[in-house]
Amino acid sequence: MNPQSVTPSEVGPAEEDTISYEAFGEGGCACGAVRYRVRSAPMIVHACHCRLCQKQTGSSNAVNALIEADRIVVLAGTIEETLLETPSGRGQRIARCTSCKVALWSNYLITNQGDHLRFLRVGTLDDPSIMPPDVHIFIESQQPWYMRAPGVAAAEGIYRHKTTWSKDSLNRLKQLTRKTGFPFK
Repeated sequence: MNPQSVTPSEVGPAEEDTISYEAFGEGGCACGAVRYRVRSAPMIVHACHCRLCQKQTGSSNAVNALIEADRIVVLAGTIEETLLETPSGRGQRIARCTSCKVALWSNYLITNQGDHLRFLRVGTLDDPSIMPPDVHIFIESQQPWYMRAPGVAAAEGIYRHKTTWSKDSLNRLKQLTRKTGFPFK
């Protein structure tokens, strides 16, 4: 996939009354050109320690908040989407600022039903502390010097949604399943 420019109106709802959620937080890229608003708490926040996330971020892990695409609204700026390969072979589209190239979120191409679930990069929030990790995943490849916070769930690979996600988040996931036809598990 070639990089493509996407304007705010193409990325998410632009009108404030499109969704009735309160603003949960705001964020943006490093240069300040792109600004976005998150309209609700995420379904869950992962700290992923897989080697792919380590390579793509240049860090020990990636902290991603899983949230419905229509709950993220681009307020200013233009993003471009680039395709990166994933172990599934389907890839992920990474939304980046066209100026500073900071990654803002990913859309994993697990369904052909469109852009419904985003993996928001928590570090791009103005206040990343509002979305601490709920679970650490792929800890078998966690760097030995990385210290996880006590009491936070951890899984060798991925986990079972039914035992890790809150009831509200599971209901939101069911709504996505109905909307997309994809059996998120």
